[in-house]
Amino acid sequence: QVQLVESGGGLVQPGGSLGLSCEASGITFSTYRMGWYRQAPGKQRELVASITGSSTNYADSVKGRFTISRDNAKKTWYLQMNSLKPEDTAVYYCNADWTYGSLNYWGQGTQVTVSS
Repeated sequence: QVQLVESGGGLVQPGGSLGLSCEASGITFSTYRMGWYRQAPGKQRELVASITGSSTNYADSVKGRFTISRDNAKKTWYLQMNSLKPEDTAVYYCNADWTYGSLNYWGQGTQVTVSS
């Protein structure tokens, strides 16, 4: 049984930092592309960042502020968010996408609110 369990998130003031983590079980971790997506109210879910091996990709809106990383030994990946803005407010979802086919899994989502 595949499970992705997210942790982190919460309320932070503009300019602050938060970290998210996602631990996977039931998958061969190294064969997946790991990602973080977010969905704000009334908007479509969008890709924030992804990592395949050591190669990373970021949405333009978060470049230079967010950092994605992974620890294969712990089957966990992370999103460090710095210089947060109110427009970063959303539910953040972790995602595991198999690089060899169509298997795709989602975490439960965690709320990130940036507000003074």
